[in-house]
Amino acid sequence: MTGYGRATTNYKDKVITVEIRSLNSKFTDMRLKMPQNFKEKETELRRIIMERAERGKIEVSIDVKSHQGGDEYGLNVPLFKKYYKELSKLADELGAPKGDLIPAILRIPNVVATEADEIEEEEWENVMKTVHSAVGSFEKFRASEGQAMEDDMRARVKIIREHLSQLNPYEDERVTRLRLRLSQNLEEYLSKEKIDENRFEQEIIFYLEKMDVTEEKVRLEQHCIYFAEEMDKNYSQKGRKLSFISQEMGREINTLGAKAYSSDIQKLVVIMKDELEKIKEQIANLV
Repeated sequence: MTGYGRATTNYKDKVITVEIRSLNSKFTDMRLKMPQNFKEKETELRRIIMERAERGKIEVSIDVKSHQGGDEYGLNVPLFKKYYKELSKLADELGAPKGDLIPAILRIPNVVATEADEIEEEEWENVMKTVHSAVGSFEKFRASEGQAMEDDMRARVKIIREHLSQLNPYEDERVTRLRLRLSQNLEEYLSKEKIDENRFEQEIIFYLEKMDVTEEKVRLEQHCIYFAEEMDKNYSQKGRKLSFISQEMGREINTLGAKAYSSDIQKLVVIMKDELEKIKEQIANLV
């Protein structure tokens, strides 16, 4: 499931902003972007966020800005001069232009560094407060999206059950049509007197057995009920189980279509297949 959460806290002359985004993924993959002096706290941050975010491709951004501008950053002047002197000398020897020297040197590690190597305990407490607030917002977003997905799947399962219940009248019509068609075909090639009524009834029974969909209807109904029951249960990782149930639903619907021998039943089967595909699309965001 996708998710988004954001929180901001003012601390002294600083603004602490935490932003969390996630995309659906079968595995947990978290990318954490934060100030350099927070690195010692990275393990703690990852543990807290992963415990509550559970899984997905998660991107976390922690930004600390000062109202006074970039006063937390400083230029290591002696190191900058050393690099500039050496690189200028090398450029003169090679006859290379010096126009890109300054931007290149600024990208060298330790030339520009934060003045605060260690984070203050009070500042870290405010960072953690902001992280928890952002995670709470993230969870609310996911819960809202999850509820919308659940409502959609419930509605589609209901549609499948409604169309399943509409098969019965067409089943009786199939028997009448089959009997009439076979009788007409036999009379066309044989006279009515030559038709063995007992053999004819046996053939009718044979075809009726092939066309019978009682078991498929019962199983599909039970799968739909089971699907709804699983959604009612109070646990988070439902996607994989719902996926298995939807596969079983698909098998029964396909068998109904194969045994239909009726354009009316086929129309109902097509609608049920369409609804099931939309359910599977939703489940794909959960597994």
